Amino acid sequence: MNLQVRAAVLDDLAGVVALERAVSEAPHWAERDYAEIVAGSGVRRCLFVAESAGELVGFAVGKAVADLGELESVAVRSDARRSGTGWALCGVVVEWCRAHGAKALELEVRAASAGALALYERLGFERVGLRRGYYREPVDDAVLMLLKLV
Repeated sequence: MNLQVRAAVLDDLAGVVALERAVSEAPHWAERDYAEIVAGSGVRRCLFVAESAGELVGFAVGKAVADLGELESVAVRSDARRSGTGWALCGVVVEWCRAHGAKALELEVRAASAGALALYERLGFERVGLRRGYYREPVDDAVLMLLKLV
């Protein structure tokens, strides 16, 4: 797969929302929330998209506040999973957070998402906690993970 990862632009938003809606595990945000990220308004956030053959195959959202970053969302189209797309997206968010002063990066992930958990552990994240019954539709626990950047 010839993969390109880049910062999102406004023209990407309809595709990002469509992909997000197709991935049941992804948090479902309004298009205006993504537009605010691209516009740079509000909290310091990033939105990266991954493309292959000119098609959107994934995206990731990160946030940096003071010295803590958060990997808020990663979604990869089902036919592009296990291709390195998630790895590439997470990598650019980690570097973006580091460049914006983060000393650590946190995330929460569904306990049932074995593939995502394995990816985050390969990236160096450690399990640091559990929130029972955190997710809805379907109900699931949230595994809290942390990556130290220094």
